[in-house]
Amino acid sequence: MPAVLAVLVLSGCGGAVRVDPPNPQGDTARACRTLEGRLPRTLDGAERVPSEPPSPYVAVWGEAEIALRCGVPRPAAMDPQQQVTEVDGVPWFNDPARPALFTALAKGGYVEVTISARHQPAGVLVDLAAPIKAAFGG
Repeated sequence: MPAVLAVLVLSGCGGAVRVDPPNPQGDTARACRTLEGRLPRTLDGAERVPSEPPSPYVAVWGEAEIALRCGVPRPAAMDPQQQVTEVDGVPWFNDPARPALFTALAKGGYVEVTISARHQPAGVLVDLAAPIKAAFGG
């Protein structure tokens, strides 16, 4: 299920959130594990919550309000010549067919973030830029 983020609240308020983890390899997997340890506990007012199944390649805030998957494939909808938005030194592709889906084009890997309408994407992307740059050596 490439470039599709499956998010489902499993057990109401405060429960684990179901997110299909990606399966990165090599340097990308190492960078993603580094990123996991650098992510904030709170993102745009939402607390980090467990994901199901647990994975070092997935982070969720709120009840599926913000979900991050590290080590996803290159976005299929992204044209190699396409202009992307840069936020604090991290280029982001925003899928026109799915406006809540943003993909960081990190050195050596892709980090996908889905942001619900409850949050302003610009603030979330700013808060994720430093951890992504640090993890991927950017």
